[in-house]
Amino acid sequence: MRRLLTAAASAALLLPLAACGTSGAGDGGGTVTVTVGYQSKTINTVTAGTLLRSLGYFERELRAQGRRDGVTYKVRWQDYATGAPITAAMIAGKVDIGSMGDFPLLINASRGKQLDAPTRLVAVTGYNLRGALNTIVTRPGSTLRTLTDLRGKKVSTSVGSAADGTLVRALAGVGLDAGKEVHKLNQQPAVGASALAAGSADALSQFVAWPGLLAHQGKAQVLYDGGQLDLPTFHGVTVRRAFADKRSGVVQAFLAAQRDATRYLYAHPVRAAESVARTTGLPAEVVYLYNGADGIATFDPTLKPRLLDALRKDVSVLTAAKLAGPVDVDAFVDDRHIKRLYGAGYAKAVADVPDHGASEVWLKGEAATRRFGTPAAALAYLAGHGGAAAARAVYVPDATTGTRWFADRSVWVRDGAGTVRPFTAPATADAWLAAHPGSRLVSYAAALREAAS
Repeated sequence: MRRLLTAAASAALLLPLAACGTSGAGDGGGTVTVTVGYQSKTINTVTAGTLLRSLGYFERELRAQGRRDGVTYKVRWQDYATGAPITAAMIAGKVDIGSMGDFPLLINASRGKQLDAPTRLVAVTGYNLRGALNTIVTRPGSTLRTLTDLRGKKVSTSVGSAADGTLVRALAGVGLDAGKEVHKLNQQPAVGASALAAGSADALSQFVAWPGLLAHQGKAQVLYDGGQLDLPTFHGVTVRRAFADKRSGVVQAFLAAQRDATRYLYAHPVRAAESVARTTGLPAEVVYLYNGADGIATFDPTLKPRLLDALRKDVSVLTAAKLAGPVDVDAFVDDRHIKRLYGAGYAKAVADVPDHGASEVWLKGEAATRRFGTPAAALAYLAGHGGAAAARAVYVPDATTGTRWFADRSVWVRDGAGTVRPFTAPATADAWLAAHPGSRLVSYAAALREAAS
């Protein structure tokens, strides 16, 4: 099994690159093309990809940089489904700047070193300190209720991805070997989603925005909330070292543009979500689940120690699966550019970790959401303003992990005092029920009624 998975991962890194063109080089006439590899539908990278591209901030920064350098810069945007082909293109010198998840970042570092085409991690895009950006889902109505139920089952994931790492770690936590006791299918996210729907996969472990999309569409229910791992997961920006050494001003320009795109996202969260939705075809409600003001993803370009510590812990998982060689994370990280961008304010920015715990109600026809301190308060407001039929989306945090989810796709519990509490997965609800005698499961409709009263 491990040999097959390693071969599959290696094949993904050797995808044909002829269409990528030549990157980071002059095109004649004083013009330099900078190629950016991004994942449009991996929406916690939008500040380095989809949203950034639509805002034009990088092009704006490059015009100023070009005047300083005496050249004209052009940007070529290359869209990919996962991080593996971005790494392949970077190693071939076809992509200069890329964004990908934490596990793919380590593969990026390992392959770059092995093939004498080193890369460097220069910034973060979106992160979740508990690991909730990755989720394991099953079909609606599935009898699978806990991770141990996956023994002998077929689970689709993208081998070497952050979601694969969550699957391996989660199974290990309940004593299951992902390589021996579960039939792991190495599939692209869209293929895995189809496999789940067709019944050829029993479960799907994927990164944003696939679990939220499938849940929103009524095609999946959560089996395991990645936030239960309580281990940070993130996506980041990597650059070819040779390119950064030659065009450090361009790297600086990219990070300045990314910082401004991050500020835009927080200043205009609904507008940003709707922009990404138009570009990707994803429902705006799904984009906002992850990228909203209190979304699952926190956006911040700074390289926080807790994230880098988690990256160091990821190395052993990848090396054990023979998907990457040893990685010196400290050598891979290059914080010079981001520190220069923030200047004296960098230490404060690194230490800043926003508290995302509010519930939100997004009513149909409204251009803004409404925030509430508790899920019960959000439901009470909704009940008084047209009920479930009036909601475009309602977002509530899991009562134990804090992972935000759709209220109508959550598992609801009424405690002995009459308070209703949401849970992302049946397993987290079951654990809470066991620890709180007198509590009981209720439907979403019942939770709405009880909140109203």
